[in-house]
Amino acid sequence: MPCFGRSWTPPSAPPSGGNRQGWSFLIIRDGAKRARLGELYREAWGELMKVPYYAGAAKEPPDSPAGRMLASARHLSEHLGEAPVLVLACVALDPGVTPSLTTGASIYPAVQNLMLAARAHGVGKLHHDHSPVPRRAGEELLGIPAGVETAALIPLGYPRGMVSGDPPRRPLREVAFADRWGDAF
Repeated sequence: MPCFGRSWTPPSAPPSGGNRQGWSFLIIRDGAKRARLGELYREAWGELMKVPYYAGAAKEPPDSPAGRMLASARHLSEHLGEAPVLVLACVALDPGVTPSLTTGASIYPAVQNLMLAARAHGVGKLHHDHSPVPRRAGEELLGIPAGVETAALIPLGYPRGMVSGDPPRRPLREVAFADRWGDAF
């Protein structure tokens, strides 16, 4: 494909700010490790349900957006270890740098690419910005070294039921503004 008069080939690796390539992916297929992660996740889910946001969502009607989100998250907490593959997206931290909002931001385009590719092949996926699996237990189980942060957990598998369409999204006027914050695009 021509690009400014040159031949262009898409990169074989995900984008990376400054070409630092500080991301890595841990693909977990071992059944015992997936089962143990599922147990850790389930235990952590119980603790997470004590957080006011989730405790409040538990009081919402089951057919409300918060009720559906909670039911989906609860289902995941009960079945995470059954997913045939878990992908843990990781980011290496620079020594002496305090993590911030943009630390490892290059991992998220890679996660999105993985999820789009999975969907194109009929593979179900679910993205978690972070996992409620206790960090130390997960590090020990998976051998994650110091200086590496987990950024996303993506369970992959073939859906049992028909999954179609996209989840509901907020209207464009609520998320894109023209020239001034609050002026609908």
